[in-house]
Amino acid sequence: MRAIVQDEYGEADVLRLARVPRPQIGDAEVLVQVHAAGVDRGVWHVMTGLPYLGRLAFGLRRPKNPVLGGDVAGTVVAVGSAVTGFAAGDEVYGWGKGTFAEYAVVPAARLARKPANLSFEQAAVVPVSASTAWQGLHDAGRIQAGQHVLVVGASGGVGSYAVQLAKVAGAEVTGVASTEKLDLVRALGADHVIDYRTQDWADGARRYDLILDIAGNPPLGKLRRALTPTGTAVITGGEDGGSFSGGMNRQLRALALSPFVKQRLTFFLGVVRRRDLERLTELIEAGEVTPSVGASYPLDRAPDAVRDLASGKIRGKASIVV
Repeated sequence: MRAIVQDEYGEADVLRLARVPRPQIGDAEVLVQVHAAGVDRGVWHVMTGLPYLGRLAFGLRRPKNPVLGGDVAGTVVAVGSAVTGFAAGDEVYGWGKGTFAEYAVVPAARLARKPANLSFEQAAVVPVSASTAWQGLHDAGRIQAGQHVLVVGASGGVGSYAVQLAKVAGAEVTGVASTEKLDLVRALGADHVIDYRTQDWADGARRYDLILDIAGNPPLGKLRRALTPTGTAVITGGEDGGSFSGGMNRQLRALALSPFVKQRLTFFLGVVRRRDLERLTELIEAGEVTPSVGASYPLDRAPDAVRDLASGKIRGKASIVV
């Protein structure tokens, strides 16, 4: 099969289109013919091997799995002996191993039926980003109707879903983004928008019950200034935090400080789970959540997709069409 592979860590020039063997599935896995794959920040981390701490999972010297990609939408080809609920021909979406390819292995626990009203290209940009937004707001953030919620990074993959999901939960939502992406954040349903280049969202003009900080790096003091006295800040991702641990130092400091203040400071690492995908499917089919596909690329242009993601050019999320 054709696949995007890498033999070493580095920037997008380490990626190449190659022919590799079709993967084999285990008992609890599903083989999916890939129609589209999503491009998220995790792809960049695996490609570069940064932060170095991540190589404990990615592979110390080189990637354990040379085929890049996680988000996937496609058609079931075969199922493992322990898999129930899926059969050949089913249209599905989820998170798997090496999805920048014509076929990919997906754990059944990270797979669900594709929303009927989405194309494969739209469905492919949902799993990891929308699941992360859901878990950040509901599991970690404990969102409640009527709260004032701030989404830092509202125009990206996770943020574009967080704005919509917070509105569905009944919150008043403020989205933070760059000047050229404010229109997207408004279109997603945000009640207020803030241009981080010209406005300080922690200037005291407004305080928030819940802040979802996505892949940013604001100091904890800034997050606390923007919170109500008993508000919650949820940190996920984190760039610019150093090559060894990325944003983890700030996240660990937040956990250490939280027991000593009235505000709740926490972080989490998103994971794609079938039950969350099924909840998202219901919202998508009801028209309450819509994927934002900012750009699409054919498989052989996957390196360009990752470059554009890293440079901040993507509005919403990019897809790879196979």
